Amino acid sequence: MRLLVVEDDVHVAAALSSVLRRHGFEVDLAHTAGSALELLDRGPDVMLLDLGLPDRDGFDLCGRVRAVLDIPVIMVTARADVRSRIHGLDLGADDYLVKPYDVGELIARIHVVSRRRSPGNGAGATAPPGRRPAQALCDGRIELDRLRRSIRVDGTPVTLTRKEFDLFATLAREPGVVFRREQLISEIWNTSWQGNHRTLEVHVASLRAKLALTGVIETVRGVGYRIVAAPERPGENALPLG
Repeated sequence: MRLLVVEDDVHVAAALSSVLRRHGFEVDLAHTAGSALELLDRGPDVMLLDLGLPDRDGFDLCGRVRAVLDIPVIMVTARADVRSRIHGLDLGADDYLVKPYDVGELIARIHVVSRRRSPGNGAGATAPPGRRPAQALCDGRIELDRLRRSIRVDGTPVTLTRKEFDLFATLAREPGVVFRREQLISEIWNTSWQGNHRTLEVHVASLRAKLALTGVIETVRGVGYRIVAAPERPGENALPLG
């Protein structure tokens, strides 16, 4: 099993890598978010992610990895507060382990998350880890390419801001499923829900305008938003004139 260890402390990373290799793991080591993204091409099976990175917060890196690679992520960090734990799990981390920890427990957790994602483990099994191809949505009218961070509507490219793309890509992970407002704020803006509802509403409105497909992003009152299966074309249901 290949592990991607993302840890900014050189001494901690070296000691951890040595222990993991003695237990039979292949280890790729990254000290920054940038180097971690480059190492994704090596096809890790599990990522161990420290949150205190010098070039980018680990929460943000988790979101970027989640957008392009379907692998288990274990956050391994000194941040022990409940808010950080919840935020990490909302972002899609499979597990959250607080430093200092027992190496035996870490190894056990690696095996647990790996089994959850392995094919052939019954209902809920997923495909082997790998980069996600372009995704067709809304009866094929929208093409979402997470690797190139691009969107096409009816074959025409749509220019989005970084946050607009992140918002749409998050909703597109599970079309038809409602994403809570607080989850979207936590995942995309890396902050708590309080006081940020207007920011989310503005980005949803902008997305709707740029996509120009009626009803593609549906508001579920009091809960959040979801992508619907088949939005209408402009004027599709208009009555004929004359």
